[in-house]
Amino acid sequence: MNIAGYIDHTVLKPTSTIGDIEKCCREAVEYGFAAVCIPPSFVKRTAAILAPTDVKVATVVGFPFGYSATEAKVAETVLAVVDGAQEVDMVINLIALRQSDWNYLQKEVSLIREVCHNKGRLLKVIIESGILEEKEIIDCCTKLGSLGIDFMKTSTGYAEKGATVEAVKLMKKHLPVGVRIKASGGIRDFSFAKTLIDAGASRLGASASVAIVTGAPDHQLGNY
Repeated sequence: MNIAGYIDHTVLKPTSTIGDIEKCCREAVEYGFAAVCIPPSFVKRTAAILAPTDVKVATVVGFPFGYSATEAKVAETVLAVVDGAQEVDMVINLIALRQSDWNYLQKEVSLIREVCHNKGRLLKVIIESGILEEKEIIDCCTKLGSLGIDFMKTSTGYAEKGATVEAVKLMKKHLPVGVRIKASGGIRDFSFAKTLIDAGASRLGASASVAIVTGAPDHQLGNY
């Protein structure tokens, strides 16, 4: 498998334009990326552009800080699905996490998972691993990973620390079988991308996707 098939080609800057999104879509089709991940306001247009292709449409909910009310996140998810998103990357409420309010977190994730799965969409739960302690990452894996989510995702890319090999390995060790890992944040070259895949990531979120693919040694492209 080509490494491009692991990548969610990402444009999430708050100043993104339709031109940026159209370029993102063209590159995703050209290189064969798994998905594009774009702001919610561009989902409908992106879905129309990518309809004839195999590239999936992903968007974000509660992004980037995660402290939106659960009701707001559910509403965002419903709209994203209606507009054509096939995958939803949702940031958990980190305030609730720091207060060990697992009832709140589990209810929130369960409600959004239900919206996604009722329409055949995938849910990726973002935990912002770079600012969490090891025990907090493990608790996310065991307490939220058991709720039927599709992916646990390391990072938004907006915290001071993004994806690490250590976090991916820790998540791989403690997540239930069947929950995949998306690594994101600070992935800018083929070497690091390959290392994260080797550690257990099955999806990568990156804005430097083209550089990752074009910087890959030719003899290694077919292995990832």
